[in-house]
Amino acid sequence: MFSAIGRIFRTPDLRRKIVFTLAIVSLFRLGSFIPTPFVQFNNVQACLAANKQGASGLYEMVNLFSGGALLQLSIFALGIMPYITASIITQLLRVVIPHFEVLHKEGQAGQAKLTQYTRYLTIALAILQSTTLITVARSGQLFGAVSNDACRNLVSQEWWAIVIMILTMTAGTGLIMWFGELITERGVGNGMSLLIFTSIAATFPNAMWVIKESQGWEIFFLVLAVGLVVVAAVVFVEQSQRRIPVQYAKRVVGRRTYGGSSTYIPIKVNMAGVIPVIFASAILYLPMLVTQFSQPKIGEEPKAWMVWIQNNLVSGDQPLYMLVFFLLVIGFAFFYVQITFNPEEVADNMKQYGGFVPGIRAGRPTAEYLNYVLMRITTAGSLYLGVIALLPLVALSFFGANQNFPFGGASILIIVGVGLETVKQIDAQLQQRHYEGLLK
Repeated sequence: MFSAIGRIFRTPDLRRKIVFTLAIVSLFRLGSFIPTPFVQFNNVQACLAANKQGASGLYEMVNLFSGGALLQLSIFALGIMPYITASIITQLLRVVIPHFEVLHKEGQAGQAKLTQYTRYLTIALAILQSTTLITVARSGQLFGAVSNDACRNLVSQEWWAIVIMILTMTAGTGLIMWFGELITERGVGNGMSLLIFTSIAATFPNAMWVIKESQGWEIFFLVLAVGLVVVAAVVFVEQSQRRIPVQYAKRVVGRRTYGGSSTYIPIKVNMAGVIPVIFASAILYLPMLVTQFSQPKIGEEPKAWMVWIQNNLVSGDQPLYMLVFFLLVIGFAFFYVQITFNPEEVADNMKQYGGFVPGIRAGRPTAEYLNYVLMRITTAGSLYLGVIALLPLVALSFFGANQNFPFGGASILIIVGVGLETVKQIDAQLQQRHYEGLLK
C-alpha cells in the first residue's frame, strides 16, 4: 500500500492532478467560511453555538451538502445542491420531453447540450434557493431552537442589500460549478462528486466530537464501532452486482469476421444511489413547510390537522415519520431505476448488434427477462437503501440528534461511493504507467 502511494507521487502527471484537485478543494472549503455581505458573522456563530440541533428537513440535506456553509450564510451557502437538483430534473425530463431523450442518444454533442441546459437551470435554482434562504434568515427562523430576535443575522434589510446577497450566493454556486468542472477536466475523479464528498467529510469530526461531549467516551467508541461496521457493509453492497452474460454472434462482412465475443451486463444492487433518499427528504419536508405558512393568528388555537402534522410528520424520532420515510425511499428507488435502466432499450440494442442472453430469445423475451432480474435486485437494493436511510433517525432516538450521527443516510452512501470511484480512477492511471495499481 505505502509503495503504491509512493508511486502516485513519483508519477509527475498523476502528482500534478492530485495537487490540483487538493488546491481546488481547499478553495472550496475556504469559501464556506467567508460570510455573505450584510451578514453578522459573530451573531451567526452565536446562534450556531446555541442551537445544537441545526437545520431540519430539507435544510438539513442542503446544509449537509454545503459542509455546514448554509447555516453560516457564507458565499457558498447553497453548496452543490442547486447543481444536483438541476441534474436530477434534466434526467427526469428525458421521460417527459422527447427532445431531451434525442439529445441523450446523440452522443458527445447531445451530452454537451444537456450539460449546458443543466448549467442554466442551476443558476435559476440558485437564485430561487438563495432568495428563500435570505427570506428565512430575515424572519429569524433559520435556527428553529433559538428565539427569532436573537437570530436576525442581517445587518441591512434594504432591497438593494438583499439583491446583493442573492447575487453573491448565486455567483458562489456558479463558482462551485466551475470548480467541479475544473477538477473533472484537469484533476482526479468526478469534480462535483468530490466537492460533495469534501462537504460531507468536513462535518464528520465535529459530529463525532459533539457525541463525545454530550454522551461520553463509551457512546463515542460505540458509535465509532457501529460506523465502521456500517461502512464495511455499505462497501460490500455497493460493490455487489448481478452479471447477466451476453454473447455476440459472429458476422461476416466481406472478408472480415466480427463479433463472437462474450461479455455481461452489470446490474448493481443499489442502482439508484442516493437519489431516493434526497427525494424522500424533500417530500417529507413539504408538510412542515405547509404548517409554517399556515401559522394561526395570535390568540387562535392551531387547527387539528396542523397539530397532527407537528406530532407525527415533523420530527425523525416519530414512528409514523420513520415508516413513511422508509416507504418513500423504497418507492423512489423503484421509480428512479425504471427511469435510468430501460430493459426494452437494452434488449433492442443487443438485438441490433447480434447480442443475446444464453437461453433467452432476442427481442421481447430478453426485455422481459432483464425486467424480471431488475425487479428482484431492486427489491433487495431498495430495502437496503431504506435501512441505511433510517440509521440517522434510529440514532435520533438513542443520541438525541440525528445530525450528530454521520454514519448513515445520504452521507455514508456518498462518502463510500465517491471514495471507491476515485480510488478506482487512481488505480487505473497507475496501471497505465506501472502495470501495478493501487488495489491488490
